[in-house]
Amino acid sequence: MSQQYAALPHSSEPIPQAPALHVVSPVGQEADLAAAEQAAAQFLRALGISTDSESLRGTPGRMARAYAELFSPRPFDLTTFPNDEGYDELVLARNIPLRSVCEHHLLPFVGTAHIGYLPGRRILGLSKLARILEHFACRPQVQERLTKQVADWLQSHLQPKGVGVVIQAEHTCMTLRGVQATGTTTMTSTLLGLLRTDARSRSEFLTLTGLPG
Repeated sequence: MSQQYAALPHSSEPIPQAPALHVVSPVGQEADLAAAEQAAAQFLRALGISTDSESLRGTPGRMARAYAELFSPRPFDLTTFPNDEGYDELVLARNIPLRSVCEHHLLPFVGTAHIGYLPGRRILGLSKLARILEHFACRPQVQERLTKQVADWLQSHLQPKGVGVVIQAEHTCMTLRGVQATGTTTMTSTLLGLLRTDARSRSEFLTLTGLPG
């Protein structure tokens, strides 16, 4: 990729311009692990589970730390670069691991996401697609909202010609309880811009993600 240069005063050597950065930080209040541990102990006792044994004595603390980890996305720098070559074909990251927690039962759902976009004036550091997914997944969620949040955020911050997000996940609130439909997966998708309105672009994206175009 060609680079743009800005000359320093009193220097004959140009230096590359820095990429555009946008710091993305977690949302919400800081976790109170001590209060969460006490609440977890009360929760287990209310369900008739004693934590007096050696093996269960530390369980409330482990529960508190586990959920704090599930609800704490890592901050990151959203790095974008000028699309100097005018690249206008699909950029797609497939099979990004996903973990989140159903907001209705606080049970995990896990799966994969496919995230793609048609570049406009800027392109995105590829690892940031996974970071953006994590940012929205690390909170109580529903899969439909998560899919749209990732797509809308990319559209707003990157301003590409099109965005596509497909998520396929297994919800333990459905497979381990209730209907107990073991092996069932749920698939959701959000298409924006040309990936929604242009038939060829939409078909290419859906084919590459394994969905019928």
